[in-house]
Amino acid sequence: MSGRGRLVGLAFCTCYLAAHLTNKYVLSVLKFTCPTLFQGWQTLVGGLLLHVSWKLGWVEINSSSRSDVLAWLPASVLFVGIIYAGSRALSRLAIPVFLTLHNAAEVIVCGHRMCFRKEKTPPAKICSALLLLAAAGSLPFNDAQFDPDGYFWAVIHLLGVGAYKILQKSLKPSALSDIDQQYLNYIFSVALLAAAAHPTGDLLRALDFPFLYVYRFHGSCCASGLLGFLVTLSAVKLKSLVAPGQCAAWLLLAQVATAGSSVLLFEGVLTRAAVGCLLLGGLGEALLVFAERRGTP
Repeated sequence: MSGRGRLVGLAFCTCYLAAHLTNKYVLSVLKFTCPTLFQGWQTLVGGLLLHVSWKLGWVEINSSSRSDVLAWLPASVLFVGIIYAGSRALSRLAIPVFLTLHNAAEVIVCGHRMCFRKEKTPPAKICSALLLLAAAGSLPFNDAQFDPDGYFWAVIHLLGVGAYKILQKSLKPSALSDIDQQYLNYIFSVALLAAAAHPTGDLLRALDFPFLYVYRFHGSCCASGLLGFLVTLSAVKLKSLVAPGQCAAWLLLAQVATAGSSVLLFEGVLTRAAVGCLLLGGLGEALLVFAERRGTP
């Protein structure tokens, strides 16, 4: 791995950790549970920064045809569902629990490859999917702070992530680059979440939010928008510099650092059984990294 790849990998890990901790702070500590507004703000900031980066020549966004944009529209709908459900889940679940459930989306991807595309799946990936499924499936029974709503939205989130990955792969090769796809996701998300803010009641709830005029809330929201954009940008850059196995390794490192930091910074109760489930999920992710680094499909 080149020195540039390591620097981008470290930047990705730092932004990933900071973004999740900031989001958790806003959602759980400040208790700003208005996902259409919070996620709408994040995607608005991300879209504006991506547009500015394009105009400055830092990234390249292609003028895609209408057919390419329409073909990507279902993925953008899934993206909105992913970030909405993820926000609802993260507000109620500990970060390690949320990440373990998020990673279980790989089970859906693996199952689709085996059952529908009839692809030959390496044993390491099958074992990884089974471990991730076991970890996610046993967590609700061992979580001392079990929250039905939190797990419900986490399941919706992981189903969306799995479907998004499947759809993204099925559209390859595509005229849309990763940056193009994210740009369209941002535009569609802002439009849909803004339209949903009033019908869902989030707009009225936000007016009664006790920290609405507190600088900690404003600073955290600004940081969340900027960090979300930096996570996207660094992830795309990392993907272009290193092999898929190395990307998976950096993501695992980022998740381990994020989960470990969250335990120290946020209140929560993790039983031994729950920690065992989290470690099982971590082992599943490590096996996935091993499979990717061996160059398996």
